[in-house]
Amino acid sequence: MRLSTMLDYSRGVKESADHVADLERAGLDIVWVAEAYGLDGPSQMGYIAAKTERIEIGSAILPIYSRTPALLAQTAAGIDALSDGRFILGLGASGPQVIEGWHGVPYTQPLERTREIIAICRKVWRREVLTNEGLYPIPLPPGLGTGLGKPLKLINHPVRQDIPVWVASMGPKNVEMTAELANGWFPFLYIPERAKDVWGDALAAGSAKRSPALGPLEIAAGGLVAIGDGLEHLREFARPMTALYVGGMGAKGRNFYNALTRRYGFEAEAALIQDLYLSGKKDEAAAAVPAELLELTSLVGPAGYVKERIAAYRQAGVSVLNVTPIGPDPLSTIEQLKEWCS
Repeated sequence: MRLSTMLDYSRGVKESADHVADLERAGLDIVWVAEAYGLDGPSQMGYIAAKTERIEIGSAILPIYSRTPALLAQTAAGIDALSDGRFILGLGASGPQVIEGWHGVPYTQPLERTREIIAICRKVWRREVLTNEGLYPIPLPPGLGTGLGKPLKLINHPVRQDIPVWVASMGPKNVEMTAELANGWFPFLYIPERAKDVWGDALAAGSAKRSPALGPLEIAAGGLVAIGDGLEHLREFARPMTALYVGGMGAKGRNFYNALTRRYGFEAEAALIQDLYLSGKKDEAAAAVPAELLELTSLVGPAGYVKERIAAYRQAGVSVLNVTPIGPDPLSTIEQLKEWCS
């Protein structure tokens, strides 16, 4: 298993990049850079590329609604060139709150958009003359514009024509599409012991249509990690964030994370967390997150226990252990995990 982490923004942008360089020396394989409605991801990833030598740099995620498909492809090719072939294009639909509330773009047809964007990006990287029919008509036909658009191809020669594409997906149809087309998959709140029950059918259906040229689907999952006796209380750090996603990321009936938590068997708890969060009782919502859920989505405890959790993720098909080290010495934690994951 390879080892990855999300970029920690608490140090500041430049300081966080310096920390990534330290993590690289400790053995980290991949750093993921989020965007949401914070600073743009590509600027930070380009800076990290200049500060590092070996580590892979992935977007987690660039929302599919915030850029045209061609710009996503150009951006990926640009960062891949800056990093000498170390970029991973992580894509996702985000959610209506961010896409409509921040970008002012209708949140429509995420599955179809993702499928077309992946195809368009791969055409661009192969330097094919770009045409597309569907949600993204390229060139724009007469009646939708001036009629002067012409098919073009990327001017530059990309470092790689096969930049890895990862997709953050949760719903059955989207996960099926991911297993069919993507190089890697970002699940969320991943419980390795229950993942097959929740996503097994969708993954199998997508894999049945998958091109052998793509190779096996990679999966990145994990959680908070702390190694040592008496550290179980550190799982509590995940409580507010879990409540935010399960309770506040979307309205009732449109919260993917809440639906996932229900499918894991926490139906009553998920309903309570959402009711409390949406009524403004965020602290009460956090308190309602089951301790079992926090445990199952983290790797916190004595060395033997953490090894058991790593084995569970490996058994579930996870190829990239994605962790957030907590505690005074994250570098030594990464060094230890690297040894156990090798």
